[in-house]
Formats: sequence, C-alpha cells, structure tokens
Amino acid sequence: MVKQSSSVARSPGFEYVFPAIRGVQAGRGYFVTMCPLRLIPRLFLFDDEELVPEMRAQRTLNKARVPEIARYVVENPDSYVFSALTASVDADVTFEPFGGGGPNDRIGTLTIPMSAKFVINDGQHRRAAIQEALSQNPDLGDETIAIVMFLDLGLKRCQQMFADLNRYAIRPAKSISVLYDHRDDLSAITRVVVFQSDFYNDLTETESSNLATRSRKLFTLSAMYSANRALLDGLDDTSFDQKVEMAQVFWDTVSKYIPEWTQVRQREVSAGEIRRDFIHSHGIVLHSLGKVGNTILRDTPDKKKWPKILKQLGDIDWHRSNSSVWEGRAMSGGRVSKSAGNVLLTTALIRRTLGIPLPADEQRAETAFNGGDK
Repeated sequence: MVKQSSSVARSPGFEYVFPAIRGVQAGRGYFVTMCPLRLIPRLFLFDDEELVPEMRAQRTLNKARVPEIARYVVENPDSYVFSALTASVDADVTFEPFGGGGPNDRIGTLTIPMSAKFVINDGQHRRAAIQEALSQNPDLGDETIAIVMFLDLGLKRCQQMFADLNRYAIRPAKSISVLYDHRDDLSAITRVVVFQSDFYNDLTETESSNLATRSRKLFTLSAMYSANRALLDGLDDTSFDQKVEMAQVFWDTVSKYIPEWTQVRQREVSAGEIRRDFIHSHGIVLHSLGKVGNTILRDTPDKKKWPKILKQLGDIDWHRSNSSVWEGRAMSGGRVSKSAGNVLLTTALIRRTLGIPLPADEQRAETAFNGGDK
C-alpha cells in the first residue's frame, strides 16, 4: 500500500515503512525520506559515549551546544531551518517502487525491521536539540525533517562516513554571518551603521573576516559587530532606532579624529599600508573604542559633547613601530594580539588619553603591566 509522504507507519509485521526516494553514491544504494520530529529521538540513537573514541562512530556530544540549537527552534517556530540528518541502518531493508518505469522506479516505500539499529553519522546535535525542543513545544512533533539513510552499517564504515562528511565542513566567516543574519538585532544594527555611512561602507569588508594584503578595505564587518557589541553593552532598554543613531554618531565622530582612515577613503594611501604601519584599524582597537564609547554613551548622553571628548584620539601615537606603547599592550612579538588582557590594556590607554577614569579590571591590568606601579 502506498504511504503518504508525510508519515511513518508500523506494519503488522513490526516494521517501519517510510516513503522514500532511492539513489546511488559510489555504487552503494541510499534512501532519502521524511520523518516526523516526534519520532527522531526514538529512532536515532547515539553511540555509547562511555566507549573509547576508536570504538565509536562519532564524536562525543557537546551538550553545551544543544540548548542553543533547541532555543533557536522554539523561538522561531515559523521560520527555523534544519538540514537533513544522515544515518546508517544495519538491517536488510525492502524497497518497493511505485512502478510505472523511469523516474517512478526511484520513488516508493522503504520497509525496515523495527529491530534495526539507526546510527547518526551527521546531525547528532540537531537530533538532541529536536528532543529538547519537543519537550518545550510538543506541537513541533508533527513537523518533518529530511533523513538520508545509508545501508551496510559497520563500525569502520560509519567512522569513515563521519570523517568524510566532516572533511570539508568549514564554518562560514563571521562577517558573512553578520551580513546574512536577520534574526540578531546587533547584526542588523551593524549593517545599518555600516551601509548607511558612505565612509564605513566604502572601507568595510562584508564577506571575509580576514583582510588580504592588497585589500582596499580597512575594517571587517565582524570587527564592527564586535565593536558595536561592546559599544551597546547593557543598553537593553534602548530602542533599536536609538541604538542605531548612537552607534552612527559615535563611529562618525571617531572617524574624524583618525586622519589615516580618511586618507585611505580619499585614495591618498593604500589600506594595506595603513594596516601594516598603524594599529588603529585592527579589531582590538575597534573593540576597545567600543568599550570606551559605552562609557561615553552612558555618562554623556548629549551627543554634541562627544567630539570634545573624542578629539583626544588624535593625541595617540597609533604607529605599530611605537613598541614602547604597544608591545605587550596590543602586540606580542610585533604581532597584533587580541587576548582579553590585551583588550583591557588597549582600552585603558584610550581611556587615560581621553581623561576617562579606569574601571577596576582595567586598572588592575594597567598596574600589572607597569610592574605594580600605578
């Protein structure tokens, strides 16, 4: 009997019957089907995590990732997206095509004994997140997820599948994630601040988080995102539009007191030269400027007073060659470093130059940097 494509049923012979499409990869048959979310936790199990790695077919579940993924599903029930799970099944299966010849022979029903063992090769964190999301919102149970099923389960084969499926998996650059993320308010704020500014729009790389030597850009969208996170930290009661306005005014004001940025914009000097010779376009300085700006936003709401405070940025010697200032503070062995300690020390220097008192954590870092002398 033909099953509806949105259901999974148990036959009287204690079997699972899936609607499926049959395919071939590397001479091996595989099947693509749909499965209701409510059945995912029951069908697809993990390897015993207590086994040593060489006896498992997948990595140990990172339980810290699961709540975040589950929250994504629960908070976005009308727009969440999950890619297919990939699994292996260790049973003799039966595929019955609908018939009719041609493409119809690849579409049919897949019958799998209930005694079969399903092992996830790719998607174990999605599987765990689905289970947690269902506990919070059982109505999700009737929705479906695609499953790619491979046959001939065996430890060696499953381990190789895991290695192959993850061999070329590369996390997208943070910049392009910020560019494409329409759920995160801070990403949206950063895009507006950059794209509505002729200055920053012209100088910001929006796809890569690393600038090539010959790039004519000074900043990356990911660095601007981190800087805005520091700038707007704790301003939860401020509206989206107010945050955008504050960030726009702040960064436009900053740009007026770092003349090298304007020189790049006006094509008087290349961006590569500025990044090579100066430290102020690097992420650590943008982050530090954001932290200092957060204090200015809180303590000096009148934006007309910001230029008087920020003009002192012009008094800082931003040359990387000025090792007496930057080595150990924002650089290590001549290379820019963005550790938490470096951010504190760089922020402290900017605060002192602008005449802004240092908070306790920056004061401790500054005291330690100066060998205990305040």
